Amino acid sequence: MAVEPLSQKEIEDRLAELPGWSVDGDRLARAYRLDSHVAAAALVQHIAAIQDELDHHSDLTLGYNTVALTVHTHSAGGAVTVKDFELARRVEDIAPGHGAH
Repeated sequence: MAVEPLSQKEIEDRLAELPGWSVDGDRLARAYRLDSHVAAAALVQHIAAIQDELDHHSDLTLGYNTVALTVHTHSAGGAVTVKDFELARRVEDIAPGHGAH
């Protein structure tokens, strides 16, 4: 089933429910700071497992004590869709358990 791009209003409404997330060009984006490199790497591993479960993958960048994500839906022409917000919500739910802020 094809996923449709969200309108700008729909994106703004959904972003209001995800503090820290923003639109960067044509993608949803979020960066987290953690207490250590090991904690950041553990968060990346957890995010990767969620992405495989959802069959929807973001670009992940691991820094010394940071993790950054950007995501959009390739099958929707690179637009932001509900799939991106589903991934963002799942990441937001698990990030505090890794000490991310």
